[in-house]
Amino acid sequence: MMYQLYQAQVDLTGSARQAALAANAWLDLPWHGLTHGLLKEIVTLRHMVAANEAVANAATTHKRPAFNIQPVPVGNQMAAVTEEVVTRTPFATLLHFRKDIQVRQPKMLIVAPMSGHFATLLRGTVQTVLQDHDVYITDWHNARDVPLMDGDFDFDDFVTHIMDFLRVLGRGTHIMAVCQPTVAVLAAVSLMAEENDPAQPRTMTLMAGPIDTRLRPTTVNKLAKEHSIGWFRKNLIATVPLRYAGRMRRVYPGFLQLSAFMSMNLERHTRAQFRQFKAIADGDMVTAKIHRDFYDEYFAVMDLPASFYLETIQRVFQEHDLPRGVLTYRGRTVDPAAIQRTALLTVEGELDDICAIGQTMAALDMCPNIPPGMKRHHLQTGVGHYGVFNGKRWQHGIYPIVRETVQSNMGL
Repeated sequence: MMYQLYQAQVDLTGSARQAALAANAWLDLPWHGLTHGLLKEIVTLRHMVAANEAVANAATTHKRPAFNIQPVPVGNQMAAVTEEVVTRTPFATLLHFRKDIQVRQPKMLIVAPMSGHFATLLRGTVQTVLQDHDVYITDWHNARDVPLMDGDFDFDDFVTHIMDFLRVLGRGTHIMAVCQPTVAVLAAVSLMAEENDPAQPRTMTLMAGPIDTRLRPTTVNKLAKEHSIGWFRKNLIATVPLRYAGRMRRVYPGFLQLSAFMSMNLERHTRAQFRQFKAIADGDMVTAKIHRDFYDEYFAVMDLPASFYLETIQRVFQEHDLPRGVLTYRGRTVDPAAIQRTALLTVEGELDDICAIGQTMAALDMCPNIPPGMKRHHLQTGVGHYGVFNGKRWQHGIYPIVRETVQSNMGL
């Protein structure tokens, strides 16, 4: 019923948003040459445009935005980048960002979170890493678009996808996990190391992830502990409406996670909307575009399979299976001590209010058999969660360390 009520609200407000878009399109017509002239100098009309945009953009979308990766510098050339599908399952696509010039670079698999947002949230991460690497990403699918006949998807399936994708890419691959998938990536690499799998990665970079949320628990961590798994199942799991391909699938809706994130920082988001109104009213289109691009991505949400979401809450945030040494994969105990040949880099943000300082670094102690010279931690000052993998400090403070880690472990 929860999803059906949400869908009804989206349908009812859709006409108002369409009317606002139509009004702004009319105001932007090049009639009488006034579009960028006298018409837009009229303060009342600029305010009208700003108000219309606020109405038009006050909605979520369940469509994956485009990555829209720009050409990247490679040596003394600029390389155009195109997307190509390497392999696909019902729940994910292994996506390759192929450069249009022949250049040999280390393979990097970026494991995106399967969260309420699409993998395109890591657009800035990909854009930066592409300069020196042959980049692939886990492009997770929106669960509401996956038919029931394709089966369920749980935490173990997530780990399986990571191992399968590493095997597709083959020997010499490097792997980077951002936020939530750090636990599954550490588990996957541990299992592959125990099997002496030739496709185990040469380096593993874990960024701002919940390896051990017992350390300095954040508001998000405390919420997971305050309620039983039964409460999460009853209050946060919904059924996909009949109009979608995944009809009747049980999911954790992306709009619920977005609502939770918005409520955690409501004052900040409210200030941002007022700044956007002012920017449009003042004709500051550069500032307005930056805001618009961010919230277009932020409001693009995807649903998670219920089994995966509930198991992640229980095994990672409530029972802390990995740091307690009791995490299992299809009945088999996961042992990070098996990792010996994969270099490990952990990265945290000083101001991260989702994964606190120490939670990701805990992975270093869980891997005692990685030689000390192959383990490193970096704490980036002045950044919150998002700044660990996007923005100037990511580009100039964190990424050079990632690049150095890869380059120092090319011949293992």
